[in-house]
Amino acid sequence: MLILLYLLLGASAGLTAGLFGVGGGLIIVPALIYSFKLQGFAPEVLTHMAVGTSLAAMIVTSLSSIKAHQEEHAVQWKLFSIVSVGILMGAFLGAYTAVNLSGHFLQTLFGIFAIGVSAKMWFGFKVREGGRFPGKPLLVIAGVVIGGISSMFGIGGGTLSVPFLRRIGLTMQKAVATSAACGLPIAVMGSASNMILGMGNQQLPDMTTGYVYWPAFIGIVVTSVFLARLGARLAHNLPAEKLQKLFAILLVVVGVQLVI
Repeated sequence: MLILLYLLLGASAGLTAGLFGVGGGLIIVPALIYSFKLQGFAPEVLTHMAVGTSLAAMIVTSLSSIKAHQEEHAVQWKLFSIVSVGILMGAFLGAYTAVNLSGHFLQTLFGIFAIGVSAKMWFGFKVREGGRFPGKPLLVIAGVVIGGISSMFGIGGGTLSVPFLRRIGLTMQKAVATSAACGLPIAVMGSASNMILGMGNQQLPDMTTGYVYWPAFIGIVVTSVFLARLGARLAHNLPAEKLQKLFAILLVVVGVQLVI
């Protein structure tokens, strides 16, 4: 049953990663917390395991999603190259902070934040069509914030990067595609940090490297790759307004789940 759960998680994560550019962590982390509780893992480490495993799985999911978005020529690579500098710094800081804070507290804070972002997404942004991107320092700072919070909660960054990219003038499809690319450095740095920072913890179960639990990782990535490509294709065939509202609904559902 647990293997089936991980396979279903991978399918759901892959679809949302491609469709919304969120990396799937919004679904994976709460579900892994629940499954780890069923397996009887120590409460002190199961939230961090969920975060670390989610980030590791997102490496594979992000690569598949990026490939599909790139086929539509929607990823803004020049913008990505600047933002990712800050993302790498923020992702390490976020993982370090998460290891030293209560996972439950972080989930509650993020749930409240996700609900607020979803409301803004639902009612829309005032997009500056054809406007200039912010300067490099501001883009790097934005990357630090996106990478830090995303790594802290084990998500791919779309919760923050999609609204930010929309705000600076990208269409929804380009924002989702570029957000999917931003999820890769978050996943790589975040998962590596969780592996290193979790080493030596005596409460961790077998088959872990730091806070990454490999059986869950394998089950998730087996199905996520295929569904990520499907989600990315759907993102380029749905009306921008409808896609934005679907993204808002997803954030509400996850936000409420994390707060309760």
